[in-house]
Amino acid sequence: MKSGFVTLIGRPNVGKSTLINSIVGKKVAITSNKPQTTRNIIQGIYNDSDSQIVFVDTPGIHKPSHKLGKTLNKQAYYSIGDVDIILLLVDGSEELGKGDNYIIDSLKETNKPVILIINKIDKMTKEEILVKINEYKDLYDFKEIIPLSALKKNNIDTVVKVLKNYLTDSIKYYEDDMYTNKTIPFIIAETVREKVFNLTDEEVPHSITCVTENIEKKKDSYFINVAIIVDRDSLKKIVIGKRGSKIKDIGTKARVDIEELLDSKVYLDLFVKTIPKWRDKEKYLQEFGYNDFME
Repeated sequence: MKSGFVTLIGRPNVGKSTLINSIVGKKVAITSNKPQTTRNIIQGIYNDSDSQIVFVDTPGIHKPSHKLGKTLNKQAYYSIGDVDIILLLVDGSEELGKGDNYIIDSLKETNKPVILIINKIDKMTKEEILVKINEYKDLYDFKEIIPLSALKKNNIDTVVKVLKNYLTDSIKYYEDDMYTNKTIPFIIAETVREKVFNLTDEEVPHSITCVTENIEKKKDSYFINVAIIVDRDSLKKIVIGKRGSKIKDIGTKARVDIEELLDSKVYLDLFVKTIPKWRDKEKYLQEFGYNDFME
């Protein structure tokens, strides 16, 4: 039995959450084509007959513009020092940028094995993949370089095989039937937030968070209340939509996923609450679950 903790770091929107979901085989972290979707350190647990790998999904490292952003960067960097292996994810279909170089430079002080994952190769030719490998291999002494497509689940098995070579523990940290360390209320709130991300324009998602305020089990059904928090009334109108059409669509799509999660019928009640500048107020960052890395 081999085990260990593996963190995934990288710029926003490189596919960290998608990769964890693909490896674990269940939806552990929400995904979106918009950057900075992940806001918490989320553990996804992979189990097979001879190993247990605990993946730590982190917020994308970015230039912060508010207190929440600074907290998210702290979360990402904190995870580096507390794991056995580091997976650096890059978007192979994009040019090497300042953000990538910044993260690579920050890794030069670590003594942990670092494996480079070149993601989104489904958008690349074989020649482009080889060029990208050569471009990165001279920047850092990566233990391995693995090109893959997390979305298409192309070469996912290779990641697990390679990681097993670097696992140093022999402790089972979680039971075999666990695939995440997050609570049901957290997963429900994140599911709603994912739908808001995917159903609204670029401006809206980064100004909102979601909180599960109540879960009540009645016979064979769950009655659930989730608050969608926005930072100004103009966004509240957008999330609700004309005659409530947008929030109805958000609720319909979220309920399907939540029913699958709970294996039960769900009555989901969503409401939108305005809290001005909540992303810069320590009180609300603590209340909404970002308190572990506050200054």
